Amino acid sequence: MATKKQKHLVVVAGPTAVGKTDLSVRLARHFRTAIISADSRQFFREMTIGTAKPTEEEQQGVPHYFINSHSITEEYNAGAYEQDVLLLLQRLFGEKDVVLMTGGSGLYIRAVCEGMDEMPETDMELREDLTRQYEAEGLRPLLERLQQLDHVYFAQVDKANPQRVIRALEVSVSSGMPYSSFRKSERQERPFNIIKIGLTRDRHELYQRIDQRMDQMLEQGLQEEASRLYPNRAHNALQTVGYKEIFDYIEGAYGWEEAVRLLKRNSRRYAKRQLTWFNKNPGEYTWFHPRQWEEIVAFIKERVH
Repeated sequence: MATKKQKHLVVVAGPTAVGKTDLSVRLARHFRTAIISADSRQFFREMTIGTAKPTEEEQQGVPHYFINSHSITEEYNAGAYEQDVLLLLQRLFGEKDVVLMTGGSGLYIRAVCEGMDEMPETDMELREDLTRQYEAEGLRPLLERLQQLDHVYFAQVDKANPQRVIRALEVSVSSGMPYSSFRKSERQERPFNIIKIGLTRDRHELYQRIDQRMDQMLEQGLQEEASRLYPNRAHNALQTVGYKEIFDYIEGAYGWEEAVRLLKRNSRRYAKRQLTWFNKNPGEYTWFHPRQWEEIVAFIKERVH
């Protein structure tokens, strides 16, 4: 049996509104360590209410990284995040044996834990052209083009996700090679131990918390925040639940009551997709209810020492 590595990255993952922030701050205080956010929307300074960013008060003096670290006007992706986090971990592990990473962005967590496939540089203008085409004509023409250029990835892609379709087309057209040819999925070894914890609640409880969170966001001024960001709506960071529904309301697609209903429904659907992602490989995560504090701490300590 291989000896355990000296440094440990504890990943706390789970769906939106499950309670990751509170538990992670408590764990960070217990282990006297820092938190790296793996929420791909909390990176952006301009997006605060709609991303449920932890306030200074909620952070309780725990150092947090990758919150307000970027602007929505910057291009930032999982590959860049992987490199940035690995550099940060080198520094943090110089003084700490345990570091926490928490969030609901499965792709970003996987990038840090396993590595990302090397993708070629792409043309920004091409992405903008594809995005404009999607806005004007919908997803069908883009899907047809993707099927011609890369039938392998076409068979796998979430055909309701414009970002994934546009990204695959962008790489395929820019490189002249199918997007799937760059997705080798070779797991990279990391020089630290990884402990993965998933947080979950029963569906009724989780959905109730999501609805409450949406009401709270609206009370805090989500509509005003989304209205301020509306001129930047084409940016990838804003193609997300919580903003898209209000953008559509601003454009007159439906009334306010329907916007609120869709906010809640789409957030619940997003949570369901997150749980599906984290459960893709059974046994990868050990699941707990956020209230199982003692069991969670015991689980981590057993693997750290």
